[in-house]
Amino acid sequence: MTAPGARARVRAELTREIVEAARRHLATEGAAGLSLRAVARELGMASSAVYRYFASRDELLTALIVEAYDALGAAAERAESAVARADLRGRWRATCRAAREWALAHPHEYALVYGSPVPGYAAPEATVGPASRVGVLLCRVVADGVAAGTVQARPDGPTAGAVLTPGVAERLGLPEALAPRVVTAWSGLYGAVSFEVFGQTHKVVADHAAYFDAAVERLADLVPLP
Repeated sequence: MTAPGARARVRAELTREIVEAARRHLATEGAAGLSLRAVARELGMASSAVYRYFASRDELLTALIVEAYDALGAAAERAESAVARADLRGRWRATCRAAREWALAHPHEYALVYGSPVPGYAAPEATVGPASRVGVLLCRVVADGVAAGTVQARPDGPTAGAVLTPGVAERLGLPEALAPRVVTAWSGLYGAVSFEVFGQTHKVVADHAAYFDAAVERLADLVPLP
């Protein structure tokens, strides 16, 4: 291996170690308590050395956020891809269930991206694409139904032009009358997941899996999916 190649490999390995240590700190200190100095102490590094990999706490937070969104999106995409393309409701269910399962398996990472905002942190543009992966997947399911003629836009309710940012429906590949419904379903999905992950349904819901599956069906009805 050439010297530049060896340096790149060492840098990649140290970057991964820093990110993994930061993820452990999320579980104990929360995102607001994340500190580059604390991460450096855990790794036995000088804080100045860590700053050569991440210029600030916010840059490290962004790396963690992007990684969490990408992991969640990848889990949903794997589940959705295993379902027959013509089975729109099956693809919808698989996407939603995968999002819930990932959140329950990674509660601290989920809290980082869907919990309380971190004081003083403003998410950069780099987080937008990863954050939209699950939503885009749900939109693709609906768009495939529109293309096949099995999903019809209902005339009732507001159009995208009335309630959404200009151009959103077009970017999502959805008719103006359907886009608000899909956005509502998208937010409903994360509402159900968040209530469970953050304990809001404690002593209210007895069977969370069954409750979630029923909610997913109602969200599919809202679109409506056949």
